[in-house]
Amino acid sequence: MSTAQEDSGPAGDAAGTDSDTNASGENSGTDDMGADKASTGRGSTEELRGWFSGRLPGDWFTAAAEIQADREEITIVGTLPDPETAGASDAERAAAAEGRIRRFREETRSRRIEIAREAEHKFRRKVSWGVTCAGVTEMFTTLSVPVMTRLRQSERRVLDTLVEAGVARSRSDALAWCVRLTGENADAWLARLRDALRHVEQVRDQGPGSD
Repeated sequence: MSTAQEDSGPAGDAAGTDSDTNASGENSGTDDMGADKASTGRGSTEELRGWFSGRLPGDWFTAAAEIQADREEITIVGTLPDPETAGASDAERAAAAEGRIRRFREETRSRRIEIAREAEHKFRRKVSWGVTCAGVTEMFTTLSVPVMTRLRQSERRVLDTLVEAGVARSRSDALAWCVRLTGENADAWLARLRDALRHVEQVRDQGPGSD
């Protein structure tokens, strides 16, 4: 599966004039140390997925949309029906998928902006959209968030080595590269960890005072 990503663009697009949603690259106003407090009242993952399941039009996707969320962003990726391309070449099928994705993006733009604004008000997080069609996944918007961290000298030297070797342009770029590499090579472990965290959320929601 190939993945094409499109940046959310300049901050001026955040108002929804040209961008699909009001997602932007601005900092959420909290660092990691205060993020737990800031996330209070944002709703559990199950509540979030339930809200979008009820809010998204039923004729948009062929199945339930994949919804991922962290402290700053909610990402929605839905699957579009494959174009009728029986007997077509690979190039023709790819072009048909690209055309269907573009048509969906343009025809649903205003509705997606409306839903994103409602979700941001309710969950206090930005919303990013994407679709998959005929094996091609395209993200319409992305959100880049600064993350503050402190590293010991041995850890900083790892980043400096990546910069000196030309793998990354800067320490921050090197750190992002390391995170991507970990995600690509630890998918199974991360999936189990996320499942465990969802179980913790369920137990916490059922605890005293949850009503």
